[in-house]
Amino acid sequence: MSQTLTGRPAPDFTLPASGGKQVSLGDYKGKKVVLYFYPKDMTPGCTKESCDFRDDYAQFAKLGAEVIGISPDGPDSHDRFIAAYNLPFPLLADVDHRVCELYGVWKQLERNGQTFMGVERSTFLIDERGIVAREWRKVNVEGHVGEVLEAVKAIG
Repeated sequence: MSQTLTGRPAPDFTLPASGGKQVSLGDYKGKKVVLYFYPKDMTPGCTKESCDFRDDYAQFAKLGAEVIGISPDGPDSHDRFIAAYNLPFPLLADVDHRVCELYGVWKQLERNGQTFMGVERSTFLIDERGIVAREWRKVNVEGHVGEVLEAVKAIG
């Protein structure tokens, strides 16, 4: 799926989370959700993005928004990532990239002349009704979290 999800119901899912729990998008009904997809734990860009969400987490919480990260890494990797960087939000394991495919972020990518399938860094802002209010695809990490925070403020 490569078409926009903005204005449509966010695809529901249940995935294993850090700490051994199962998390469903439906668990957050009635709350705003910032759902960010990232390629890999402990890599420079993903670490910066996750730490930027961590650093602004209190502001998101004050606005009633939950932050959730998703990558193809497993729960054990997520647990180590959370511990290493003191991340205060759940990271979900989409090891078969089923949810990445639902959101249209599992793509053919190219790096150093090599093509491969992977996660296109993307973020979705979901409103209290479960509707995608805004989406960012092909995210550039620098300044991204601030832009997402402003969008959360704008939807009230």
